[in-house]
Amino acid sequence: MNRVSIDWRDIDEPAWLAKAERFADKALLSLGKDNWDLSLLFCADEFIRALNRDYRNKDEATDVLSFSMADTIEEEGRTVFIAGDIVISIPAMERNAEEFGAGIDEELKRLIVHGILHLSGMDHEDNSPSQPMLMEQEALLKSFEGEKIR
Repeated sequence: MNRVSIDWRDIDEPAWLAKAERFADKALLSLGKDNWDLSLLFCADEFIRALNRDYRNKDEATDVLSFSMADTIEEEGRTVFIAGDIVISIPAMERNAEEFGAGIDEELKRLIVHGILHLSGMDHEDNSPSQPMLMEQEALLKSFEGEKIR
C-alpha cells in the first residue's frame, strides 16, 4: 500500500486534491511501486522559484521539482520506501498547458508522473521526446487517457 500526502502553499486550496492523490497512487501502482511514501505540494511560482534557486542554482520558476529521500523505514512489519517530495507550480503548469496545447488536466497528470519517475531514479538530459524517461512518461500518460483530476 502506497501513501501519498498532499498539501498546498501560497495558492487557494484546490478542490481536486483528493483526485490528484488517487491519481498519484494509480501511477505508482502502474509503475510497480508498492509501499512507497511520497508527498505532493502544489504552490505558486514564487515558492518554486526560491526552491529552484536554493537547491539548483537556477533563479527562475519551473513547473516541477523532485526532492528524493530514497530511504526506508520499518513500519508495522513492512519496509516502507520514503521516496521524497514533488513540488508543482500551478501557474507554471497552466502556462505549459497553454504553450503545448495540452489540457490542464493532462498537464497536471504529466507533472505528477514526471516527479514520480524522478523519484524512481530516472532522469533526462534534455526535454526531447526521445529521452527514455520522457518516453516512459508519455506511455504511462497514454494509459490514463480520459481520467480526470480537475
